[in-house]
Amino acid sequence: QVQLVESGGGLVQAGGSLRLSCAVSGRIFSSYAMGWFRQAPGKEREFVAAISRSGEYTHYEDSVQGRFTISRDNAKNAVYLQMSSLKPEDTAVYYCAAETTGGDKYKDPGEYDYWGQGTQVTVSS
Repeated sequence: QVQLVESGGGLVQAGGSLRLSCAVSGRIFSSYAMGWFRQAPGKEREFVAAISRSGEYTHYEDSVQGRFTISRDNAKNAVYLQMSSLKPEDTAVYYCAAETTGGDKYKDPGEYDYWGQGTQVTVSS
């Protein structure tokens, strides 16, 4: 069983920064591709960023490209999302997710096998 626990959310003013962390249990974290998704009230869960197993490849949703950075530390079984130049439209619950079976549809929430409980990010204008 793989468990994911997010932390680092909070309230920040527009233009500010936050760093989300996701701690992942499991003996073979380095074999999991990881993703961050978000869900705003009344909206569907949407892709934010993904990172390959080695960390060599990253992908971003267009609206966060250049503002957000996904990274991972395989020695610590952790994945991070550094968010800068935050906007009110970034307000959402942010989830990390693990893909454990080798799929490559990194933007598709259905591709991911395990999810965290989410952490709230609120950006005030």
